Amino acid sequence: MEQVKPYNSGASKKSEVEDMFDNIAPKYDLLNHVLSMKIDVAWRNTLVKWMKKDGVKEVLDVATGTGDLAVAIQKGTGAQVVGLDLSQQMLNVGIIKIKKLNLDGRISMQKGDAENLPFENDRFDAVSVAFGVRNFENLNKGLQELRRVVKSGNSVYILEFSKVEGLLGPLYMFYFKNILPAIGKLISKDNRAYTYLPDSVNAFPYGEKMKQILLDTGFKKVEYKKLSLGIATIYKATK
Repeated sequence: MEQVKPYNSGASKKSEVEDMFDNIAPKYDLLNHVLSMKIDVAWRNTLVKWMKKDGVKEVLDVATGTGDLAVAIQKGTGAQVVGLDLSQQMLNVGIIKIKKLNLDGRISMQKGDAENLPFENDRFDAVSVAFGVRNFENLNKGLQELRRVVKSGNSVYILEFSKVEGLLGPLYMFYFKNILPAIGKLISKDNRAYTYLPDSVNAFPYGEKMKQILLDTGFKKVEYKKLSLGIATIYKATK
């Protein structure tokens, strides 16, 4: 799989991803909701409804960013949530958000690396990642870590961009490759961050390919749901 990096400097992908999210953190939530027309809220809620059936009590949200999915999981399931992210600036925005919602007793935020999780084996009832696995430097290592820390018989939930197929595919790709980066650049003042988004989605496996990668990682069962004609997909991988 081709490795796409935000800035194509001499630094590692991990380091560049951290820098990129540190740079765009203050505008990230605004951009997210504007660029997705708030459909991302519905996508997260779909994931939470699926997870709720598992009766979760403690959940790890990897690549938590500003904590939108962590908040949705806590509100939707009542679970204790640990949010982990590489970018301290994103976490700082999330910490303020969580305090305003009076959820700081239910959601804790910490800096950490998805490929070297600071938790023991079989710790969590569920693990989630929204729009984060694309940014892993080593996808297999990251997926193995997600699998390691979830309890046996329980599931990892991955929400990730995929590709719109059929008649609307070219129209969506035009928006994704031309309009979205222009708006992103204007608001975030980061020339590369929102060009990296379509580039990284284009290079990333989805659907049956992603299902096979998860099975090859050692998950026993993998199901997935396409959302909004395939703009995004939720994968449920059971250990």
